[in-house]
Amino acid sequence: MLEDTGERVIPEKMKITNELLIEHVARYHFAREHAYGRVLDFACGSGYGAHIIIKKSKGRVNEVVGVDIDLESVKYAKATYFHHNSTFMEADVTDPELPEKLGQFDCILSFETIEHIEDEKRFLSNIYRMLKPGGTLIMSTPFGEGRGVPSGYPFHVHQLTKGEFRNLFEEYTSSEFYFQKGALIMPADFGAERNRGTGSVSRVKHYPVGIAVCRK
Repeated sequence: MLEDTGERVIPEKMKITNELLIEHVARYHFAREHAYGRVLDFACGSGYGAHIIIKKSKGRVNEVVGVDIDLESVKYAKATYFHHNSTFMEADVTDPELPEKLGQFDCILSFETIEHIEDEKRFLSNIYRMLKPGGTLIMSTPFGEGRGVPSGYPFHVHQLTKGEFRNLFEEYTSSEFYFQKGALIMPADFGAERNRGTGSVSRVKHYPVGIAVCRK
């Protein structure tokens, strides 16, 4: 039986007002506007996000492949979110043979994954290799104190700073960044912003999650 670890999102076992559920579902609805063709959901968890993409992107998305390292999550996804154009499989996102096993994708989603990964370079390399030329990557992560600094979350290796997150995507042709707080997702402003009419400068409000939309 799939159990709640405090981070795992299982919509059927959560209240509709749960902030974690709201935040995660909002990201997938944001992503479906960018998703197309063959889509990979990297670290798909219980499978609800892959199901949102395949159900709400008819005519644009042909196939969704969900990958997760946790076998119980994969079993749950197969049983709960079956769709004839979706596949769920157990795999390690840092497996160097994964690109050969899965092939290439038009769009790759990776939400709240990189903060769990020890081998960040291999993870990012796998993504780049599996993304078709011209393809789209959509990645999110919670911000924190940076590489090598304990985050206080037992399942997180660390949490990147805004600058570290932004610098992950330098090899991509283009990158757009967004901040998220709850259901609100807005274009990122990494610096200061001016108040209209006053000319004064105030710091940007705190948005705990960053989202990148990158094209190869």
